[in-house]
This record gives sequence, structure tokens and C-alpha cells, in this order.
Amino acid sequence: MKKYLIITAMLLSGCASEDGRYSLSDDKAPETSPTLAHIEDALPRYEPYSRAGNSNYTVLGKDYEVLKAPEAFSETGIASWYGEKFHGHKTSNGEIYDMYSMSAAHKTLPIPSYVEVENTSNGKKAIVRVNDRGPFHEGRVIDLSYAAASKLDVLKTGTAPVKVTLLKIDKPTDDTEWQGARLNRYFVQLVAISDQMKATKAAETFAKQFDLPTDIRQSGNVFRVRLGPFYDYDQTQNAAMKAREQQINEAFIVAEPIAGELSQK
Repeated sequence: MKKYLIITAMLLSGCASEDGRYSLSDDKAPETSPTLAHIEDALPRYEPYSRAGNSNYTVLGKDYEVLKAPEAFSETGIASWYGEKFHGHKTSNGEIYDMYSMSAAHKTLPIPSYVEVENTSNGKKAIVRVNDRGPFHEGRVIDLSYAAASKLDVLKTGTAPVKVTLLKIDKPTDDTEWQGARLNRYFVQLVAISDQMKATKAAETFAKQFDLPTDIRQSGNVFRVRLGPFYDYDQTQNAAMKAREQQINEAFIVAEPIAGELSQK
């Protein structure tokens, strides 16, 4: 999945390739294949558009006009995915690409946006957060993260026919709600265990191992052991990288709106 970009007016990153920037010459899946079935969809919520990544641009002689504030958007085409080569590098809006997150790259939707992607060959659906630009191949409409491609069963085929639908989230009108909606808290999920006592023991072990707070979230009969909460995304990404350095290859970041927590009290 080589992507060679010639950029005018702005520097795109993420799906772009630059000489000497990446340690891998070709993209690939991670050597160890974690089980990603438990990864949840991105949680749609209102977010202001980022300052970076939302200007019109030119790639390979073709002009792209970024949609300013679309009320509705839907398209069909081919989805591809990008993985380890770009993992840990900046996306178009300056975030760090995490191939285990439910994210994607799109050529013209504003960043960030939330879209539902349906693999029309098998009916599987996923919600992803668009925070990058691409793919710049004829006929391809979206570039999925490794995790999103896994959920839609695109990894084996490499590409798949999809329908992409924008999920429009209105800006909160209440000042209190708006203040809460602007903030996330973050976790790094480490393992999912069906035994509560084992999950508690695992949380205690991880807390000592990483010298970081841990959290357990129950979902049905599954107990998800996580590092966090964190309120700084860079700190969260550092924790996720540290977990993977310790061979916890299934570690991935989860974002939860603080507003949702407050509304339950």
C-alpha cells in the first residue's frame, strides 16, 4: 500500500509517504495478530473541526476541496486499509495514528468526522472516526485502520466494496453540556476476562507493572481491564505504546466523553 504524495498548500501526513520518514518501505499487518473482535466502534460525539488537515489541497496534480460543514454525506466505492508502516506517525490533523483504534482516512470529509462504514459484500458495519487524509488511489473512498478493517473482514481481501455514511452530530446548545462535550477521558484496554476475580487480580498486577491507575469496566459477562483514566491524549498514547512494548499486543485506546459520565449521576 504505497502512497506517494505531492502536496501543495499544505503538508498532509498519516497516509502520505515521505523519504526517510518511515522505518518500513511497505505497509503490512503486525507480525503478531491480536484478537480484535472485542474492539468497540468509535463513539460518535460532537467535536470541533481541527485546525490542521482541513484546508483544500493538491495531491498528484489533483485538487481536493474539503467539505466545510456537510449536513449529510454518503458514497459507495472501495475501502482499503493501512497498518504498521504508519503506526505511531502523525495523521493529517496532528494526532498519532494508532492502527488498533477505530479510525480512518478520507479525502474530503472534515476532520474529525464520524462515519458508518458497511462492507456491502458481507453486511458487516463499523463506526469509525476520520482523522486522516487518503486513500489516493482511483476508486478507493476510505482507508480503514487495521482494527476497523478487521471488524469489517477486509484484512484478508485487502480491499472491499463499502458504503460510507456520515453521522452528523449537532453542537450542544447548553453551556454546561458544551463544556462537558469538549472533554474526553481515555483508557488503554489491556485484556478482556470473563472471571471477575481474575480481572481484579490482573488490574492489581498491571497497576504495579506500569505504575499507573487501572480500571475495570463490566460489559455483560466480560470484565475489561484498562489503564486509566487519563485526561491527556499524549499521556494515553504513551501508556498504550508502553503496554505494547511489554508484549500486550491487544492494547488499544478507548475514549469516553466525560459528559456521558456526568449525565449518569
